[in-house]
Amino acid sequence: MKKLLGLLLALVAAVAIYLAITPSPIDPLAWDAPQAPLMTGVLEPNDTLMKAELLGRGQLHGPEDSAVDSQGRVYAGLHDGRIVRLDGDQVDTFADTGGRPLGMDFAADGALIVADAYKGLLRIDPQGKIEVLTTEAEGVPFKFTDDLDIARDGTIYFSDASARFEQPDYLLDLLEARPHGRLLSYNPATKETRVLLKDLYFANGVALSANEDFVLVNETYRYRITRYWLSGEKAGTHDIFIDNLPGLPDNLQGDRNGTFWVALPTPRKADADMLHRSPWAKAQLAKLPRAFWPKAERYGFAIALNEQGQITQSLHDTSGKHLFMITSVKPVGDYLYFGSLDNDRIGKLKIR
Repeated sequence: MKKLLGLLLALVAAVAIYLAITPSPIDPLAWDAPQAPLMTGVLEPNDTLMKAELLGRGQLHGPEDSAVDSQGRVYAGLHDGRIVRLDGDQVDTFADTGGRPLGMDFAADGALIVADAYKGLLRIDPQGKIEVLTTEAEGVPFKFTDDLDIARDGTIYFSDASARFEQPDYLLDLLEARPHGRLLSYNPATKETRVLLKDLYFANGVALSANEDFVLVNETYRYRITRYWLSGEKAGTHDIFIDNLPGLPDNLQGDRNGTFWVALPTPRKADADMLHRSPWAKAQLAKLPRAFWPKAERYGFAIALNEQGQITQSLHDTSGKHLFMITSVKPVGDYLYFGSLDNDRIGKLKIR
């Protein structure tokens, strides 16, 4: 017993010395998060996601987002840089970006537009040929190109989640609690890249309204969605579309018929919100191996919003066994397609 106690004391001392002499990779700020909304009413847990069909199960590693072509084939970007195409039970490599493909959508000409965390904004033609559209704005290179939506005139609205941390270190951005994200636009005709908003707290999902009079961008680490007005009296201004969400919002997709679908990889956790109050604790935690960090809850979660910023529906997998860590919800026709940063499958759920 004395030997064991001695070993424990030595371990504690070693950890204390390590923390004292090791610089932190972050410069964190305190943030007092609002109390999470109750999971009642429209947020009441249900088993809807358990009914989803599973595509490519066991053949995919982290299909973070998906897109569906005119032939009904499903595309997804994986951890290894590949974009795969699912045609029934067959999974083929469509293209390999050599980076980390995240948000994606098809343009009117049939090209797949991809936000690649490392490579920037990409255009991939139907034969799989890759073209780099843009990699910087205002002299600042993209560090974490994340999600996108495409307007009827071809303009691409997209996000650069963090100007400081790259994709593997997205949790460091969470702990630092500083605004490093941007919302941008790219005009294919003029090849101009514009910064619409800066100083966003992890700029993530992007979606246009039905009339394209505004575009939304998720601020993941503030549990909110910001609206940027594109036309009308408020053009060029921004406001909060919805605040204090019940989880961390990831990708965002509109059906262009008045509904936005928001992927929530994990519900809110009280210990994470409490941790934000102490910059010192966050600085120490960032020095430790990820195995010692608080874990996200294994849970499937997505919500629908109307264009007034009200939650109209929620979808759950309370078991976290069928679908979990949902990072995208893609409405296509009568179906929703669910991507995941960590899962090995894409969910397909009939909603009409």
